Amino acid sequence: MKFTLKSALIGAIALGLGAAFTTGAAISQEVTLRFQHFISPKGSVPKLFMQPWADKVEKDSGGRIKIEIYPAMQLGGKPPALYDQIRDGVIDGGWAIPAYTPGRFPEAEAFELPFMTSMSAEASSKAAWDFTQKYLQERFADVHLIAVHVHGPGVIHKKGPAIKSIDDFKGLKLRGPSRQANKLLEALGATPVGMPVPAFPEALSKGIVDGGVIPWEIVPPLKIDELADSHTEIGGDRALYNTYFIWAMNKDSYDRLPDDLKAVIDANSGVETSGWAGKAMDDGDKLGKKVVMDRGNEIYKLDDATTATIRGIGDKLTEAWIAEVTQKGLDGAAMVADAKALVAKYSGN
Repeated sequence: MKFTLKSALIGAIALGLGAAFTTGAAISQEVTLRFQHFISPKGSVPKLFMQPWADKVEKDSGGRIKIEIYPAMQLGGKPPALYDQIRDGVIDGGWAIPAYTPGRFPEAEAFELPFMTSMSAEASSKAAWDFTQKYLQERFADVHLIAVHVHGPGVIHKKGPAIKSIDDFKGLKLRGPSRQANKLLEALGATPVGMPVPAFPEALSKGIVDGGVIPWEIVPPLKIDELADSHTEIGGDRALYNTYFIWAMNKDSYDRLPDDLKAVIDANSGVETSGWAGKAMDDGDKLGKKVVMDRGNEIYKLDDATTATIRGIGDKLTEAWIAEVTQKGLDGAAMVADAKALVAKYSGN
């Protein structure tokens, strides 16, 4: 082809248009992120937090970020594998419970100690976020943290009559979610059986366990109201136990986003987002308890004296935890003090 001024101009225009299209493509980049969790989509957190959060991110990004949420481990694996799936990029993000892999995240156990959290999951989740920023940044350095949260007060659900005294724990096989919850159940005289929450209904229906501890909000999705006969609540202003959750992204999935889309994720992360997840638990507790009440199951609330005795047992377990983690080089006393102070700050007491 003979080079002319005309052909040079045509070439320059073509290059300019190509650059413009490329720039436009970069600006309008669309990303689809796959998130996974381990419970039914009917659960309060999927319905009241995860999906609304995904919808808000999509809206805030002008439709450029699309988030697909897969419930009940539809993308494969078991609940204890979720953290590693997020870390390794098997999924772009998800919901994980550090306690399902005991020993890996010892600092997180501070929020799972007996009577640590308040009756408000929203307030305690905000406290958990602040605690995480101080004590768990290094542990979670291989994922991009969006939110952390806890659930509402744990309730004891079982076949047969309700637990009304400490003696009633003796001889029972009770499902527990974490190392600390299991230690408390054992100290009360029960035989703890650790398992992820999706396994609880089958274990209860087959008599593998006599009951277990879960918050009200997860009762309807698991149909525990149909499998259990009684439900025992704990009195006072603090929860019997709790479970610490994270909502996180794979680091590479986050890092690949253009800066303006990272800003969208950042604006939907942090203490308020953590509180939002906790509020989903609080709202779910109200719905879950109503389902049980409407069914006519027995609901019993432990009296103040029994609650105080259990709290004393819990205090001893907290002291033992402080000693345990201190031997591992962690400042257990400082973590417990900070966790209590943060819960009090956000709970208003």
